[in-house]
Parts: sequence; C-alpha cells; structure tokens
Amino acid sequence: MSINEFTVSHYKKRTHTDSLKWDALKERYGHEDLLPLWVADTEFSVPEAVQQALQTKITQGIFGYSLVPEDYFSTYANWQKRHHQQTFEKDWLFFSTGVVQALYDLVDCFTEKGDAVLIQPPVYYPFFNVVRDKKRQLVTSNLVSTSNGYQMDFTDLEKKIKENQVKLAILCSPHNPVGRVWKTEELQAYLDICAANNVLVISDEIHSDIILPGNQFISTAEIAKEKGLLENVVVCNAPSKTFNMASLLNAHIWLPHPKQREVYQNWSQENKHTENSSLGQIAGQAAYQSGDQWLDSFLALVTQNYHWIKEQFQQYIPQIEVAELQATYLLWIDLRKWIPPEKVKYYIQDQAKLAVDFGEWFSTETKGFIRINLGTSPDNLRLVINRLLEVNQTIQSGDNIQSNEREELL
Repeated sequence: MSINEFTVSHYKKRTHTDSLKWDALKERYGHEDLLPLWVADTEFSVPEAVQQALQTKITQGIFGYSLVPEDYFSTYANWQKRHHQQTFEKDWLFFSTGVVQALYDLVDCFTEKGDAVLIQPPVYYPFFNVVRDKKRQLVTSNLVSTSNGYQMDFTDLEKKIKENQVKLAILCSPHNPVGRVWKTEELQAYLDICAANNVLVISDEIHSDIILPGNQFISTAEIAKEKGLLENVVVCNAPSKTFNMASLLNAHIWLPHPKQREVYQNWSQENKHTENSSLGQIAGQAAYQSGDQWLDSFLALVTQNYHWIKEQFQQYIPQIEVAELQATYLLWIDLRKWIPPEKVKYYIQDQAKLAVDFGEWFSTETKGFIRINLGTSPDNLRLVINRLLEVNQTIQSGDNIQSNEREELL
C-alpha cells in the first residue's frame, strides 16, 4: 500500500470524538484553536483485521470475565521473532492496562519508599511522576547531546548509581523524546554497570516496533539473556503505540527470570486484582497476526514526514535543529538558535497555534526544545510549516525594525 493510499484509507478527523489529543486542548493548553502535535497517538485507524476481530466480538454481545486467548501467546511470540529476532517464552508474559501503569506497579513491587530510582533525562515525563508519586528518591544521569546524537554518559551513570545506592533504573529504549535506538554495545555497557551494582532495570520498549529504515532494535532482554543477566531485567511494551490503540488498555510486562516472577506474583496477590482487557487482547492478537503491511505503510509515512519537515527547516529556518529520528514518530526539536527559550510558548503556541510537548517537561535543562508528533497527515505538517514560516517572517520583521531603530539612534 502506497503512502497516499494508506493516508486516504486510514486518516480520520478526530475532533468531537472525545479524543484527548484533539478535544482536550482548552483544558490542557487554554485554547481550542490549536493544531495538536502533542500526545503520542495518531490520526490513523487500526488495521482492518483488528476492526473485524472487534466487530466479531461485539456481535457476540457478551463481555463477561474472559481468559487470555490461547493463541495470543504464540501470535505475540511470532511477532517478536519476525520483527526483532527475539526469543520469547510464554512464562514471561504478564498484562497491565498500560505501560505507565506497569511502571507504577513495578516500582512499587521491586523497591521500597525512599529507595533511589534512576532515569536519564531528557526523558518521557511520566518517568519523573512514577518516582515522585511512589515516594522514591529521584536520581538522574543526563544524556549528552553530541555531534553524533544523544549518548549515555556511562561514567556519570556509574557514579550516580554508586553514590546514591540506586536500586532500580528505568531505561527508555527506543528513547523518547530524543529518538535514539540504542546499539548493542550501549545496552551491554548499561546492563554491565547495573548488574555490577545490583540494580534492576525496567526497560520501557513501547516504541520498539516503530523503527525507521537503517536502524535495528534489540530488546534489553535479549542482551541480558546473552550475558546471563535476565535476573536484572524487566521489559514493558504494548501494541498501543504501534497500532494506535491506547484506549484498549492492553500492555505487556516481561518477567524473564523465575525469581522476578515469584516476587511480582506475590506482590500482585496483595495489590493487583484488575481483570485483563478482553477487547484489548483481541485487538492486540489480530494486530500481531495481520498488521505487518499496515505497520510498513505507517513507518513509510513517518519516514517521509520526518525527511520532509527536516528539509523544510533546513531550507527556510536553518536555525531550527532536529535530532536524528531513528525510532518513534516523535521529533525532538531544538529552537534555541531561532528564538529565546523563554519565548517558545509565545511563538509556538500563541502565535503559530501549535499544541506541542515543551522541552522543560522532559528535563529542566531542555527549555527551548519541543517535541512534535509526526504520526499525522502530510497536510497537517504543511500547516505546521506554513504557520512557522509566518512566525519566522514576524521575527525577521521585528529584527529589521530593531536594527533600523538602532541605525536612527546612531
């Protein structure tokens, strides 16, 4: 399916559909007239096979307590092997209503109040909330922006772990918002440091299917298996980002080591009695069974959107710098050479009428950055560029006026 065919057949207008992204703009940003480029969901309907599977269940008309479909495990395992060469065992798999909820549960399960938990900003802002809400000690080891993209600072990572007696680290892989796919040697170094200091790693791999051409994702669990460190790793992922089905409340927790599973099952017996989402599992199984072509088309669209908007910036507003996008459909943009960090909200939200994720949400040190969502139609991105060009013209006119005023004073 071509990109144009995919867009025509799957793009949906989401205003007045109770969409958080489109219909909560006034609540979230104070204005209704913004073009939403923020929260990580898209304007594309799920694969036809998913719709058909859900329609079959709905036609049945019964939504009582349900078991996990027996074929779910083999279908999911085949997807992991087909797309990531990942060996997956049925005993590993547990379910949650979402990856963020899973993080809350896992931090609660494997640490105590006051324990140190490490994250690597700039990073998905719910990571901060999980640590603080659970009354754990927040420890940060910042990623470093280099000419070769964002890198982990392993010296700082090890230092922070030792100094703070870190018990648990949350890894974002692929990384949101900087778009990195961590290489095998980077994951090995990260795991070596954590294992040597008895740190449990929770690897958030929700974007693992959204990998742009030329990049290869490898799960932290696969690295841990090769190094004999499965006891040190828990993985979370879901079909929600891949296939745009977050509200179906179906996410995965991998517990690859028997010791982990025993601890988690004991904790769950006391703390977790939520039923699984039957519709979410039906949808997930159908997507993993028949969603390959849909995903290929979606990735082609995201790749096209990324290269197009990057070229537009380079041609018309070269001061705007974008991080190399290796994974996710979320683009990390540095505006600091174009506009002052304290003016970002004024120019981007108030003038360009764009609802974005602001850099300071991901780190106190990335004010002046924004994150925008490329999982949308090319027409919407053309609106983005047109609006930013209008703002750029206003900025340049202002600069010219100020320059003329200075000349008159001289």
